[in-house]
Amino acid sequence: MLSFPTKLLRPAYLFSLLCSFAAVSATLMCQTNPANSTPAAQHANTPSAGAEPLNDNSLVIKNDSALPATYPHSRYSFQFNTQGGGSVLHWRQQSGVLPPGLKLEDNGVLHGEPTRAGEYRFAISVTDNGRIRAVQKEFVLRVVEALTVIWKAFAHVNGSRIEGSVEVSNTTVDDIDLTFVVYAIAEDGRATAIGYQHLPLPHTTTGMELPFGESLPSGAYIVHVDVVGEVASKNRIYRQPLQTAPLRVTVGP
Repeated sequence: MLSFPTKLLRPAYLFSLLCSFAAVSATLMCQTNPANSTPAAQHANTPSAGAEPLNDNSLVIKNDSALPATYPHSRYSFQFNTQGGGSVLHWRQQSGVLPPGLKLEDNGVLHGEPTRAGEYRFAISVTDNGRIRAVQKEFVLRVVEALTVIWKAFAHVNGSRIEGSVEVSNTTVDDIDLTFVVYAIAEDGRATAIGYQHLPLPHTTTGMELPFGESLPSGAYIVHVDVVGEVASKNRIYRQPLQTAPLRVTVGP
């Protein structure tokens, strides 16, 4: 018959023995469980902190916000361009106002002949076949007068004379054949020429002064200034008129 030491039968000793057995079992399970792999194995597929992000091929409109300026009745063509996106793009006007006479095509070409001077602001958008949301950008296009005429010395009465001067500018890339005529229209409808010049106005000329003046009989006159520019090679005519309120001459010639 087997006998056990008395201490093995004590409750405190039995409890201590069971705890030790449990600790050994837990250690063995941790060492053999695949879920508790080393940190290197856990993060083998994680990108390093210094890795470059993937290129998402973002779609961007590259053109500057200020488009090349033009002038009325001149042929205009401009191609909008992008960076990124697919090979098939679709363009449209999103908001604002295009210069009258210009049209934006689906392929991103803005073209036509503007009919009126001014500063035009508008937004256009572009999308490719693989995208739902369009990318848009705001632009400004200035249509400047090809031939500008402003008063240098406003028409006025000087004794028996009506006189003054204007400044003319050519903003085009063409030389202009210029005709400058000034009439004083009396109350009875009689017209008297008080200024005339026919001269070339080279391209990019600014602020050329053209004077006029003539003695007139007493009476009230409205002064009409008519400046006409022609570019024969392009069959193009530019015209700028000026007019005054009635001016009264009280001293006869």
